[in-house]
Amino acid sequence: MSANTPETDLPPDDSSVQAESFAETALKLGGKSAEEARRTGAIDKADDQVEALFQPQYQTVNSPAHRIVWDRTPTVDLFESIGDDAPADVRKIMDDSIDVVARRRQERQLLDGDCKVSSETLAELGQAGYWGLLVDREHGGAGAPFRSFAPFLTRMAMRDPTVAGLASVHGCIGAVDPVRTFGTAEQKNRFLPSLASGERLSAFALTEPCAGSDLTALRTRAELRGDRYVVNGEKLFITNVTPGRAIGLVCLIEDKPAVLICDLPAEENEHFQLRQYGIYALKQTHNLGIVFRDFEVPAENLLTPQRGNGLTIAYHGLNLGRVALCANAAGVMRVMLANMIPWAKFRVTYGEPIAKRELVLRRMGRLAGLIVASDALVAWCSSLIDQGFRGEMECIVAKIFGSEAQKEAAIELLMKTHGGRSFVHGHMFGDNVHEYLAPCIYEGEGEMLGMAFFKSLVKQHGTTYFEPIGKALQSAGIKKPNPLNPAHMWALKGVGAPYAKWMLGQYASSNARFDLSKLPANLRNHAEFAVDELQSSPLEISGVMRRHQLKLADRQCRMAELSGRIQKLVVMLCTAIHAGQQEDELVRQAAHVVCRDLTRELSGKRPTDRYFRAVTELGQAIADGGFTSLAGVEAEEILMSYE
Repeated sequence: MSANTPETDLPPDDSSVQAESFAETALKLGGKSAEEARRTGAIDKADDQVEALFQPQYQTVNSPAHRIVWDRTPTVDLFESIGDDAPADVRKIMDDSIDVVARRRQERQLLDGDCKVSSETLAELGQAGYWGLLVDREHGGAGAPFRSFAPFLTRMAMRDPTVAGLASVHGCIGAVDPVRTFGTAEQKNRFLPSLASGERLSAFALTEPCAGSDLTALRTRAELRGDRYVVNGEKLFITNVTPGRAIGLVCLIEDKPAVLICDLPAEENEHFQLRQYGIYALKQTHNLGIVFRDFEVPAENLLTPQRGNGLTIAYHGLNLGRVALCANAAGVMRVMLANMIPWAKFRVTYGEPIAKRELVLRRMGRLAGLIVASDALVAWCSSLIDQGFRGEMECIVAKIFGSEAQKEAAIELLMKTHGGRSFVHGHMFGDNVHEYLAPCIYEGEGEMLGMAFFKSLVKQHGTTYFEPIGKALQSAGIKKPNPLNPAHMWALKGVGAPYAKWMLGQYASSNARFDLSKLPANLRNHAEFAVDELQSSPLEISGVMRRHQLKLADRQCRMAELSGRIQKLVVMLCTAIHAGQQEDELVRQAAHVVCRDLTRELSGKRPTDRYFRAVTELGQAIADGGFTSLAGVEAEEILMSYE
């Protein structure tokens, strides 16, 4: 089954979806208000409904990031990516699209008079087939594998990150994925051809003035009147929206989240207006608010998933968008590195170019490592999606790492190397700093997503062992269990044994050993370290759950910190395996550098002289032009040069 296509023969809804969710139960037992428990439970149930779209072997509990922690017998192939084997016609579309953007940039025709990507550029990309890459062939698209589409976005971002981002908005979180995945045959035939051609570019209208990370706070409503829904409400921060485009609108219908596909009118009117505001990021695309007042949408435009509701639809596309964000970051960081090299050779201090200075060389080596790690995550996550995995945990790792890497690259590496020139009008940093930082918020703010990662990681463990214990303690009126109190132990007599058995099993068994013999020795050491740490983490994770019990939801700092460590280990393992499959020696060296950085962050150890030699030697090789990953990137003109 493709991860982008729901099952057609679904079993009846099971109790995990219909019954009170684990999160809702835990919050109630933890003393939270009924309203907070209800809202959190709604999100948890939506997550369960997304899970039900996937075959059991591809659900979260069987995903690589989950199994490497809890399962003693995972295999190394779960962390290997499938090669990019896009058909020739798909590659032609990709190459032609790159050529369109490169030519229009050179001719200064990429943007219009308002410094937005011009309608002529968007139309020419449509003629090349760009907007239909993720649309199935039967509906006029190219049917590109996601493992081909995602790294292609890196290539496009090297030419123009806004154009790359628009492909993600349109194909991943816009109307394309919701219609492909949840639309009826009639809806697909009606919507997808124009979405594939670019006649109708799309956006996804989810965020509201009071509803961002808390999607239970939605207020936009649609009421069925005859054969049409009448929409009232407001949306905010909607990228790629102008009159005449299509949107996937998340709203409430009979107090339940739903998604309507809306064709926006060609002009604003009394029922549909755009809300203008100043926004620093996304400056080359249209990012606007939408106000609906008795706006009519045909009833047949309602998407009706076999399971779940509008939140199910919203969550499904987010994974694709998160991988796309990491892919975009990998391209942007290449542009940064390509622009550091000529400046470092040009800028002279105390009679020597700064390209000879260790600190600058270290920055180049570090940035190369961030690029290779991002590439590894993009290749891995997109492969998992094509194999049919939900990939929620893995895609969260990619989004967080990619966005944080881009932020570090911009501030700590690019800006500090270019110094005061960074703030001159026309410099890539000063002109784009908000674009570099904003991805930390897109597709979910990083730390919030880190807690979502942790929740997915512990959900099965908590449901299996801690929920029965919590209910037993509540039933007995025990708030703080004391293992030395016979009455407390008696209350847990039926539910404590399974957990005790699990604990004994953890202490008695040893970690699984991956076959990593094909990796170079240095990368193999990193991979083995990551595997050992990940497989040793269940006792610590369970200990945190046991210590805080039903109050764990309030321990956000602890969850975020522990989640961050697990994520870094996953990045290390993925990067080492990916780089080991590459023939480029500098790619392997860059992976070695970033893995050493991650190890040091996890261990708290200081960098050694040997490490400094490795990273600066890598930086020197990059300065000398040896990093082939920068092929195709043209550096910008040095501003305010001097004789």
